[in-house]
Amino acid sequence: MSAESKPGVILDVEGIQKLLPHRPPFLLVDRVVAFEKDTSLTALKGVTMNEPYFAGHFPGHPVMPGVLILEALAQAAGLLAMKSLTPEQGANKITYLMGIDGARFRKPVVPGDRLELKVTVTKRKGMVWKMTGQALVDGQVTSEAEFMAMIADKDAGSK
Repeated sequence: MSAESKPGVILDVEGIQKLLPHRPPFLLVDRVVAFEKDTSLTALKGVTMNEPYFAGHFPGHPVMPGVLILEALAQAAGLLAMKSLTPEQGANKITYLMGIDGARFRKPVVPGDRLELKVTVTKRKGMVWKMTGQALVDGQVTSEAEFMAMIADKDAGSK
Protein backbone atom coordinates (compact mmCIF):
# COMPACT_ATOMS: atom_id res chain seq x y z
CA MET A 1 0.00 0.00 0.00
CA SER A 2 1.56 3.33 -1.02
CA ALA A 3 1.56 6.51 1.07
CA GLU A 4 -0.99 8.03 -1.29
CA SER A 5 -3.49 5.29 -0.41
CA LYS A 6 -3.04 5.68 3.39
CA PRO A 7 -5.27 8.43 4.78
CA GLY A 8 -3.26 11.22 6.42
CA VAL A 9 0.11 9.87 5.26
CA ILE A 10 2.13 12.10 2.92
CA LEU A 11 5.29 9.97 2.98
CA ASP A 12 5.72 6.44 4.31
CA VAL A 13 9.08 4.80 5.04
CA GLU A 14 9.65 3.99 1.36
CA GLY A 15 9.02 7.60 0.35
CA ILE A 16 11.23 8.88 3.17
CA GLN A 17 14.09 6.63 2.02
CA LYS A 18 13.87 8.18 -1.45
CA LEU A 19 14.65 11.60 0.09
CA LEU A 20 17.05 10.73 2.94
CA PRO A 21 20.18 8.54 2.89
CA HIS A 22 19.47 7.15 6.39
CA ARG A 23 18.51 3.50 6.83
CA PRO A 24 17.43 1.44 9.86
CA PRO A 25 18.45 1.39 12.60
CA PHE A 26 19.44 5.04 12.08
CA LEU A 27 16.34 6.13 10.16
CA LEU A 28 14.34 7.82 12.93
CA VAL A 29 11.26 8.99 11.02
CA ASP A 30 8.42 6.55 10.29
CA ARG A 31 6.04 8.74 8.31
CA VAL A 32 5.22 12.30 7.29
CA VAL A 33 1.66 13.37 8.07
CA ALA A 34 1.68 17.11 7.20
CA PHE A 35 3.69 19.18 4.74
CA GLU A 36 3.61 22.73 3.48
CA LYS A 37 6.25 23.45 0.82
CA ASP A 38 9.06 25.74 2.02
CA THR A 39 7.23 26.22 5.35
CA SER A 40 6.61 23.24 7.65
CA LEU A 41 6.47 19.48 8.06
CA THR A 42 5.12 17.12 10.71
CA ALA A 43 6.47 13.58 11.00
CA LEU A 44 5.97 10.68 13.40
CA LYS A 45 8.36 8.25 15.08
CA GLY A 46 7.06 5.31 17.11
CA VAL A 47 9.38 4.61 20.03
CA THR A 48 9.51 0.88 20.77
CA MET A 49 11.36 -1.15 23.39
CA ASN A 50 13.24 -3.10 20.70
CA GLU A 51 15.28 -0.01 19.70
CA PRO A 52 18.95 -1.03 20.12
CA TYR A 53 19.95 1.92 22.32
CA PHE A 54 17.52 0.98 25.12
CA ALA A 55 19.77 -1.94 26.12
CA GLY A 56 22.25 0.55 27.55
CA HIS A 57 20.25 3.77 28.00
CA PHE A 58 19.29 2.98 30.73
CA PRO A 59 18.98 -0.66 31.90
CA GLY A 60 15.81 -0.96 33.96
CA HIS A 61 14.79 2.62 33.12
CA PRO A 62 14.75 3.01 29.30
CA VAL A 63 14.93 6.61 28.06
CA MET A 64 15.45 7.67 24.43
CA PRO A 65 18.77 9.55 24.20
CA GLY A 66 18.32 13.28 23.66
CA VAL A 67 20.83 13.30 20.81
CA LEU A 68 18.66 10.78 18.95
CA ILE A 69 15.58 12.96 19.45
CA LEU A 70 17.57 15.82 17.93
CA GLU A 71 18.63 13.51 15.09
CA ALA A 72 14.97 12.61 14.45
CA LEU A 73 14.14 16.33 14.29
CA ALA A 74 17.12 16.94 11.99
CA GLN A 75 15.89 14.14 9.70
CA ALA A 76 12.43 15.75 9.64
CA ALA A 77 14.11 19.07 8.77
CA GLY A 78 16.00 17.35 5.94
CA LEU A 79 12.73 15.91 4.66
CA LEU A 80 11.15 19.38 4.66
CA ALA A 81 14.03 20.80 2.63
CA MET A 82 14.22 17.91 0.17
CA LYS A 83 10.46 17.62 -0.32
CA SER A 84 10.29 21.38 -1.00
CA LEU A 85 12.56 20.95 -4.04
CA THR A 86 11.27 19.88 -7.43
CA PRO A 87 12.36 16.36 -8.47
CA GLU A 88 14.88 17.96 -10.85
CA GLN A 89 16.31 20.23 -8.12
CA GLY A 90 16.54 17.32 -5.67
CA ALA A 91 18.16 14.84 -8.06
CA ASN A 92 21.54 13.65 -6.75
CA LYS A 93 21.27 15.94 -3.69
CA ILE A 94 21.76 15.30 0.03
CA THR A 95 21.06 17.38 3.12
CA TYR A 96 23.92 18.03 5.54
CA LEU A 97 23.33 19.24 9.09
CA MET A 98 25.37 22.39 9.71
CA GLY A 99 24.39 23.31 13.23
CA ILE A 100 22.07 22.88 16.20
CA ASP A 101 21.36 25.77 18.57
CA GLY A 102 19.28 26.18 21.69
CA ALA A 103 18.60 22.48 22.29
CA ARG A 104 16.36 21.91 25.30
CA PHE A 105 15.04 18.69 26.79
CA ARG A 106 11.85 19.07 28.78
CA LYS A 107 10.49 15.56 29.34
CA PRO A 108 11.89 12.02 28.91
CA VAL A 109 10.80 9.96 25.91
CA VAL A 110 10.22 6.29 26.76
CA PRO A 111 9.18 3.09 24.95
CA GLY A 112 5.53 3.27 23.89
CA ASP A 113 5.65 7.01 23.17
CA ARG A 114 4.86 8.37 19.73
CA LEU A 115 7.10 11.29 18.88
CA GLU A 116 5.49 14.01 16.82
CA LEU A 117 8.27 15.89 15.04
CA LYS A 118 7.33 19.42 13.95
CA VAL A 119 9.77 21.53 11.94
CA THR A 120 9.24 25.04 10.59
CA VAL A 121 11.41 27.11 8.26
CA THR A 122 12.58 30.38 9.81
CA LYS A 123 14.97 31.43 7.03
CA ARG A 124 16.20 30.18 3.70
CA LYS A 125 19.01 31.53 1.57
CA GLY A 126 19.71 29.48 -1.53
CA MET A 127 20.41 25.93 -0.42
CA VAL A 128 20.97 26.85 3.25
CA TRP A 129 17.94 26.38 5.49
CA LYS A 130 17.35 27.47 9.09
CA MET A 131 14.49 25.77 10.95
CA THR A 132 13.02 25.35 14.39
CA GLY A 133 11.94 21.95 15.60
CA GLN A 134 9.86 20.55 18.40
CA ALA A 135 9.40 16.95 19.46
CA LEU A 136 6.10 16.30 21.24
CA VAL A 137 4.47 13.35 23.00
CA ASP A 138 0.73 13.57 23.63
CA GLY A 139 0.81 17.28 22.77
CA GLN A 140 3.56 18.10 25.30
CA VAL A 141 6.93 19.39 24.13
CA THR A 142 9.69 16.97 25.08
CA SER A 143 12.55 18.61 23.16
CA GLU A 144 13.21 21.61 20.93
CA ALA A 145 16.06 23.18 18.98
CA GLU A 146 17.03 25.30 16.00
CA PHE A 147 18.69 23.60 13.03
CA MET A 148 20.76 24.81 10.12
CA ALA A 149 21.18 22.56 7.09
CA MET A 150 22.60 22.74 3.60
CA ILE A 151 21.54 20.89 0.48
CA ALA A 152 24.56 19.82 -1.57
CA ASP A 153 25.51 17.46 -4.37
CA LYS A 154 25.74 13.85 -3.13
CA ASP A 155 29.20 13.40 -4.61
CA ALA A 156 30.57 16.72 -3.27
CA GLY A 157 31.56 15.18 0.09
CA SER A 158 33.66 12.41 -1.45
CA LYS A 159 36.27 14.65 -3.08
